[in-house]
Amino acid sequence: MKLGVVMEGGASRTIFSCGVADVLFDEKIMPDYFIGVSAGIAYGVSYVSGQRGRNADFTEKYMNDKRYMGMRHWLNPKKRCYYNLAFAFDEVPNKLVPFDYDALANYPGEVIAVVTNVETGQPEYKQIPPYERLWETAVASCSLPVLFPPVKLGDNYYLDGGLSDSIPYKKALEEGCDKVVVILTRERDYVKGEEKGAGLIQFLCRKYPKIVDCLKNRSRDYNQCCKEMFELERQGKLFVIAPRDTFGVGRTEGDWNLLGKLYQEGIDVARAQMNALKNYLNT
Repeated sequence: MKLGVVMEGGASRTIFSCGVADVLFDEKIMPDYFIGVSAGIAYGVSYVSGQRGRNADFTEKYMNDKRYMGMRHWLNPKKRCYYNLAFAFDEVPNKLVPFDYDALANYPGEVIAVVTNVETGQPEYKQIPPYERLWETAVASCSLPVLFPPVKLGDNYYLDGGLSDSIPYKKALEEGCDKVVVILTRERDYVKGEEKGAGLIQFLCRKYPKIVDCLKNRSRDYNQCCKEMFELERQGKLFVIAPRDTFGVGRTEGDWNLLGKLYQEGIDVARAQMNALKNYLNT
């Protein structure tokens, strides 16, 4: 059996997925193929590196730290990024809450980030380099338009993978996974509407017409993706884990009182579904 685990993005809401992943780790459920989008890959690498609780640790300590994120960083003409990349993707993983790069290098499975090519508007699937100490590939996958500048990988520039493949379960199936566990960051009945300020965001991204097309179609594509995903779940081809409630946690939430509650929700939901998950994996 080849097991795939898929983690949706969702920025701060992805703390739910961290709770789920910690339970999967406790139960020794580790994938042969891990694929994450945006925060799904940025957080997910701690799961495959075996660092249980690491995401909750740095989220509680630093997510609400002014050094982590905020408009003051976006307004800095040298950065133009809502997140302080030097702090969030260098000082935190390399000094404050160390990431185990050797464990990632020794992980026997594939670890894949989804990114969106700014010129084509198409998803690309990048193996996470195990010793990428400034996390360039993960940052590219997280780079929401306007909040982040595009990130250069090789000869091309990329933005958030969720623009073109929000929940990449199809990629996991294409790569030969017999069993696929999908971890969402939205409730099962969530229907994506148009983003607030969508027109302004599209205007600011006009330099990249294919990205504008992605933004225009994102709600439609996301909702269709979910419809097909839940149909595959009904057919027994996928196993989906989703929060019952996200407690109003927004994309840039930093309050641990809310984030800790959502992290515990991930633990509780995963434990409640564990028997069903094991039956799915053993069928």
